[in-house]
Amino acid sequence: MRQAVEQLVQDFLDAIGRGEPLDALITDDLEAWTVSSGETDKARFLGGCALLSGIFGGSLRYDVNALTVEDDRAVAEVTSHGTLPDGETFRNDHVFVFRVRDGRIGRVAEFMNQMVVNEKIVPLMQAAIDKARG
Repeated sequence: MRQAVEQLVQDFLDAIGRGEPLDALITDDLEAWTVSSGETDKARFLGGCALLSGIFGGSLRYDVNALTVEDDRAVAEVTSHGTLPDGETFRNDHVFVFRVRDGRIGRVAEFMNQMVVNEKIVPLMQAAIDKARG
């Protein structure tokens, strides 16, 4: 079970970084929580992942520095790296807490350096939202 959960976590992070669909990796009733948005539903979480992927244009990578798995829980210490649209290098540190059910992620919580996100990512996400609204 431990190896399967480790692989699931890595596949999840890789898919977010590449902007690939997460449906096969998450439950239909996924619950999510992030420092920036608090408790959120699956649709909003997936929308945020899509915006993030669009900002990085496939350059976002999550490196797992440490992963602890116990029963249906996993905690991953992660460093993200990517290139912003202006060519600037992006880096942040995260802790993800996962709950796994039936071989898929049923809950994810993400803690990160919010100052970096507020400075570098939030303005780009807001610009993307504004552009989509026309």
